[in-house]
Amino acid sequence: MTILLFGITKDIVGSSTLSMPSSSEFGARSTKTVKELKEYLGKMYPELKKLSSLAIAVNNSYADDDTIIDNFDEIALIPPVSGG
Repeated sequence: MTILLFGITKDIVGSSTLSMPSSSEFGARSTKTVKELKEYLGKMYPELKKLSSLAIAVNNSYADDDTIIDNFDEIALIPPVSGG
């Protein structure tokens, strides 16, 4: 699974994309949820947990924590946005 990174998330990870390991990292189940993905990323990149918010988009739509994801979905990390 490839995850697209934007803004500060790209700076934290050090790349504009991130390849995820096989589903075995998430446990025996082949399906994963957005919440499990966030938890995994927080362990791998603790600085992500310090962000005031972190949205996840799945297939170009914002996703809730219980959204199921798989290796064929397009995933993006969307950091907090500041502006005026």
